[in-house]
Amino acid sequence: MEPQPQPAIPGSSQPHRDLDSVFIGPHGLRAGWSILLFAALYYLSREVIGTLFYTAGLIHDTPPDSAGPVLIAEFVPFLALVGAMLIMVLIEDRSSDRDPNSNLGPNLAPRILSYNLDGSRRVRHFFFGLAAGFAALSLLVAALASGGWLRLGPASLSAAQALLNGALWAIAFLLIGSVEEGLFRCYSLSTLTRGINFWWALAAQTGLCFYVVLSGGGNDAWGVYLAAAIGLFPCLILHQKSAAQPETRAHSAFWQAAWVTSSFFGFYHTSNSGENWIGVFAAAFIGFVFCVSVRVTGSAWWAIGCHAAWDWAETFFYGAADSGFQGQGHFLSANSAGNPLWSGGSDGPEGSVLVLGVVLLLLLFLIVFYSRGKSESQVAAEQLTG
Repeated sequence: MEPQPQPAIPGSSQPHRDLDSVFIGPHGLRAGWSILLFAALYYLSREVIGTLFYTAGLIHDTPPDSAGPVLIAEFVPFLALVGAMLIMVLIEDRSSDRDPNSNLGPNLAPRILSYNLDGSRRVRHFFFGLAAGFAALSLLVAALASGGWLRLGPASLSAAQALLNGALWAIAFLLIGSVEEGLFRCYSLSTLTRGINFWWALAAQTGLCFYVVLSGGGNDAWGVYLAAAIGLFPCLILHQKSAAQPETRAHSAFWQAAWVTSSFFGFYHTSNSGENWIGVFAAAFIGFVFCVSVRVTGSAWWAIGCHAAWDWAETFFYGAADSGFQGQGHFLSANSAGNPLWSGGSDGPEGSVLVLGVVLLLLLFLIVFYSRGKSESQVAAEQLTG
């Protein structure tokens, strides 16, 4: 005799569905949980890989300041980032064109491109970003030198040493740029865009500011507060517009995510030695510029190139302090002079008030240069919103 099916109890599955909705949304795992899980995976992987590198004698307790050791040390966060992204690809399965009969493993690398690394003309955007980053930093150095706030010295390396150190620093800063852009403009920006609104963005900003206050943030903390405050009203206006016009919600979500990731990028720089509030705010500002670059180019490749070239020019080519870090084996020598408000003091050129003008010019360049045609991201957003 076959067992009789048990009658369904009305409402018995409701708690299960309610619990699922806390973690799962229309696009899979909710964005907030994705960010928290990704952060945990990244920092756990970084600790494990760092321990392995330390045990092997590849890194040491003293922070490196020359090209070779810095390059080796930067592989730790880079490998941690790649590992965390690969795991999140497995969990989120973002591939929209996945073949259900194919093996998941071989497709992991292409699926990482969904984190703002896809799009056309990636190589071109990357090299344009390299040129823009070097040009922008050179403009800043020229402005500081012309005002007497930066003193440039002659090259102190032989041609062979300059070529070797320049190449090593280039690889090191490419890793640094890849990691920081990977964390903020690739994974975080793309993830928050699919699941954030103004109120969640405001909650993230409020939580960040409270954390900075409770942790006893110094003068550099004002850079974080300023970044959070400046984005408040524009994002509120976008929220009100999206409420009246639901078809603009995807557009609004991108800028809410840009606001959050840019403020957190500024906060990320408060751990740098010698950083002042202008440098922290400038980091948040250029973080926003990099978000704009994702919007207008369709990927983060321009941002990666610009980020790497900016740091390379500042640390190696001109030999200036970079967020308080003074690298060894640089091509030229640069020393701050005069009022720290204008010179940047121990922070270097990024701590000068003049950096804000240069970043603004970089933003205007992006808007003007790429306004001649629609980017893939804009087309995709229009298709998504109908």
